[in-house]
Order: sequence, then C-alpha cells, then structure tokens
Amino acid sequence: MHAATVELVVGLVSISDRASQGVYKDEGLPALEEWLAKAVASPPVRVVKRLIPDERPAIEAALKELVDRVGCHLVLTTGGTGPAPRDVTPEATLAVADKEMPGFGEQMRQVSLRFVPTAILSRQVGVIRKQALILNLPGQPKAIKETLEGVKDEGGKTIVNGIFAAVPYCIDLIGGPYIETHDAVVKAFRPKSAIRPKTGT
Repeated sequence: MHAATVELVVGLVSISDRASQGVYKDEGLPALEEWLAKAVASPPVRVVKRLIPDERPAIEAALKELVDRVGCHLVLTTGGTGPAPRDVTPEATLAVADKEMPGFGEQMRQVSLRFVPTAILSRQVGVIRKQALILNLPGQPKAIKETLEGVKDEGGKTIVNGIFAAVPYCIDLIGGPYIETHDAVVKAFRPKSAIRPKTGT
C-alpha cells in the first residue's frame, strides 16, 4: 500500500478521576485532538479517545487495547504524572512497555522547566509497545502544546525542540506510516537518508 493511502491511528487517553466521573469537563482530549489536526500534514489521522480514572489496571487495559486491538501507531496520554498517590500513569505505561524511550520524558521536563520550576516533579515517560509509541503528556492544555511544540522566540525560531519533532522518525523506525508535519507548528526531524519526497498535501 502506498504511504499516501495509509492512515495514522492515534490513541488519546485522558486520565482523571474527576473528569471520568463527569465532575468537570475534560480538557486534555480536545486539546490533543486540536493540536494533532494542526500539526500533522499527512497521512490522514484517525483518533480513538478514552477517558478513564486514575486507576492503574484501567490505564494498563486502555493502553493494551489501543495498541493490541485498535492498532494505534501512537498513543498520547494526559494526566496522572505527578508525585501524588493517585498519579500512576508512568507506572502503568512502563508495565505494558517492550522498550523504554527515556529521551522523551527528559525533553518534556526540559521544555516545561522553561516555564515552571515544578516541572521537575513531572514523571512522564515514553515507551514502545509492539508497533506503537506511547507518550505521557502533562494534564494542562497549555503544557501539552508546549511539550509537543517546544519553546520558540518572538520571531518564531525554535529555542528548545518539542518532543513531536522526533515522533515521525521514531514511528518510521518501528514500522509505522510516514508522517509529514506542518513546519509552522512543528518541524519533523529525520536524517537526510530517511526523508522522502513531499506527497503534495
């Protein structure tokens, strides 16, 4: 199948006791979906969403389902990554992992530390399970955007790379579809040998 006809399947998982109970409106899933729509130029993106409580078995089950049954290439979680007793997203993510990808968590903290000193309390991780990259993102829409896009100066020049710059090449390496991004939002980085001609989208 030609790369242009393949779809990118993305799982979005918002982890929140109160939002999952309807106490307040979840903001993580809409923020992620909106950002992906702006950032990914091709292939078409199919989003599969889950809103679940801060329960480790529920998180593990959702991640396994999205990767093993739905066939997601990328799973983004939001929430549950702090030091509080109910914050168990990293533990659940590591429990379902085949490989850990420490650079993603390191870079997220690097970006967030530009904005708040408490970013050092964040425990986000990145892992690979089968054909999918799973990334824990912060809970707040502003922080989600910052960690994905990075830090830019007033002229729009990137000072600190966001993590999404490395996502397309990672997905190439684990056998997923070839992702092109809108450079104005986030510029995907690949070695020259891995760059394909533009699809014209």
